[in-house]
Amino acid sequence: MRPELEDFRHHLRHLARDQGERLALRGATQRYSYAQLLEAVEQRTAHLAAQPAGALALALDNGPDALIWDLAALFSERPCLLLPPFFSPAQRAHCLMQSQASLALVEPRLEDELRGNGFSHGETFWYRPAVVDAGLPLGTAKITYTSGSTGTPRGVCLDAGAMLRVARELEAASRPTEPSHYLAILPLAVLLENLGLYAALCAGATLTLLPGEQLGLGGSSSVDWKRLLASIALSGAQSLILVPQLLLGLVTAIERGVMRPGPLKFVAVGGARVAPSLLRRAAAVGLPVYEGYGLSECASVVCLNRPGAVRPGSVGRPLPHVQVKLADDGEVLVSGSSLLGYLGEPPHLGQWWPTGDLGRFDEDGYLYLAGRKKNQFITSFGRNVNPEWIEAELTQNGVVLQAFVHGEGLHQNLALLWPVDPACTDQVLEQAVRQCNEQLPDYARVHRWARLPEPFSSASGLLTANGRPRRMAILEQYREILSAMVTE
Repeated sequence: MRPELEDFRHHLRHLARDQGERLALRGATQRYSYAQLLEAVEQRTAHLAAQPAGALALALDNGPDALIWDLAALFSERPCLLLPPFFSPAQRAHCLMQSQASLALVEPRLEDELRGNGFSHGETFWYRPAVVDAGLPLGTAKITYTSGSTGTPRGVCLDAGAMLRVARELEAASRPTEPSHYLAILPLAVLLENLGLYAALCAGATLTLLPGEQLGLGGSSSVDWKRLLASIALSGAQSLILVPQLLLGLVTAIERGVMRPGPLKFVAVGGARVAPSLLRRAAAVGLPVYEGYGLSECASVVCLNRPGAVRPGSVGRPLPHVQVKLADDGEVLVSGSSLLGYLGEPPHLGQWWPTGDLGRFDEDGYLYLAGRKKNQFITSFGRNVNPEWIEAELTQNGVVLQAFVHGEGLHQNLALLWPVDPACTDQVLEQAVRQCNEQLPDYARVHRWARLPEPFSSASGLLTANGRPRRMAILEQYREILSAMVTE
């Protein structure tokens, strides 16, 4: 067993021995002390070790079972694929096919999908013989798929050491505030949340994992705020991880007197750009928010503001386990915690990982981000979206001639449309958008749209000579229309 993994396992055994009666994990109906948690993990580790070789696919709702099986896969050194609940059936099928997962544990609603992908149900697992060698890089512990910047997400292969180094640094960053109760908000399939749970275990904290429905979360962008806020308040959480849109809801609720910060001591926020004004509002209501930055390819968190080292507007200083520098063009480069490789692609052999993000450092080493090199945008829910993918889908139905999609830092994807037939009614355009949305995962769907007053053209400076949209020019010209479409 790899040293970092052995150390983590020894730590859990130490907690089970010295604090065995302490509450470690609770869900909607289940509770585990640290002694009971270790016993459950070791039993399932042994069970997994006895199964045929191959990756384990997990598509379980948040709860104790999801974390225990995840830990069992980690300690049995079996590659684990976490299937995001916000993926479409086609995307899940791609992940299962590419990874050649031979075992699966899923929610009942996904069982028909497993049958369609060649799995048969056994006593504990769903089974499927591998057809070909998936080509997993040696040492792969987790396959975390990006949220699909195009229709086909990419599988990021990570080793246990990279993930556990991040978990230890997250625990160290929050240690001055001494949080002892962690509430998981994001799906376990989100790497940031997965490692947040490991960090809470490193701290010997009590972890609460509740199903998405109980939390009021559906898909990647649907929130029942009454349920979510009640869950945060009733859980007694002292630490949690949020994406910007969830932070906005929490801050707004506190401002309106719906709830108070309560016992919260450490609220990490990441996954997408956080507006400086929102951070100021959080500070004004006494919410201890710490913005960070990371990416799956670097095992999640790279930089983080932390107690005693906060610079509003920045994403913090690099954590001790990584080195960060800037390329000549300002691109952020990271060394010390890179992926093993993308599944199905050549392994990553370079020392520095090019993040695709542009940034700058201040004189004290705090990193400030300045946007992305490519067109891909990140919604306020932390989902990566390539607008060209959605635009292509919108223009496939014979109704829409031109489409421009925007959603950077927003909780809604916005579209500007020009129809094939200028006499086309708004009702026909709306139906075309709805039909397109049915083919897309929920985080990529168009939530609001507006009809363009005239088509894009090279003469107006909104198209290149070969017909591609000049995105910055379009954003500048139609900024008011786009801003008017945004709702709270």
